[in-house]
Amino acid sequence: MKHQPDDENEVHDLVTFEDPDLNRVTPLAQFPEGVALAIVEKLANIVRQAHGTETATRPDEDGIVRAQSFEEGNVYMTERPFEGYFADRYLMDFYDVEERDICSRMHLHTGLRFVRMMTGPATRIRVSSLSPFIVCDVPGVTPFVPHAFEDDLPGTPPGVQRTRYNLIVPENSWLDMQVPRGVSHQFNAIGPNAVIDSVHPEESIETFRESMSSYRMMAQTVFLAEEKEGASTCAALPG
Repeated sequence: MKHQPDDENEVHDLVTFEDPDLNRVTPLAQFPEGVALAIVEKLANIVRQAHGTETATRPDEDGIVRAQSFEEGNVYMTERPFEGYFADRYLMDFYDVEERDICSRMHLHTGLRFVRMMTGPATRIRVSSLSPFIVCDVPGVTPFVPHAFEDDLPGTPPGVQRTRYNLIVPENSWLDMQVPRGVSHQFNAIGPNAVIDSVHPEESIETFRESMSSYRMMAQTVFLAEEKEGASTCAALPG
């Protein structure tokens, strides 16, 4: 999948790209504002603490750096892979796109992902893909149905139009997302209180498969845009 295994900014052709599968989302829970804020702040502070320590920001005995950064926010590898167990787990402390006036780019990964998105008060997450989402809705269990809408993907080459499919994680909510390997997605938090808990069940396998030299999330990412767009392209929400 990667042309250059260790390239941290590899861009594939958006014009010819087609998703090999669809992302699945499962609305999981909604909380009172105070409860949601306490959970999100606790998890975000783990990431912030890690980024302030020498041990988490330097390679360990196996060359793994637990505190890393991505376009959506800072991350901390809470559980790392080891011989006989090829999965790992990250926490991500989201950036507020309006504060930075930058949206993350549409991208895909060299391995599958399981993502739990968590929001606090005054914060929503806009989740996007180049293909429609499959939404799990179990009557009597599913607590909410996320608002979904379509728009044109910004930043496409002249004369090229790609539909972007979007849904919104509302305030004080949890929403799970299953991302198959190689399927496009884009996360952007509008507001200060958002965290992702992400499990990568193929971490060691995909590193070996792509002949990467180490575990670096950016090297396990393939972008579908050369440049980041301004906040107006992902923070503007219908209604």
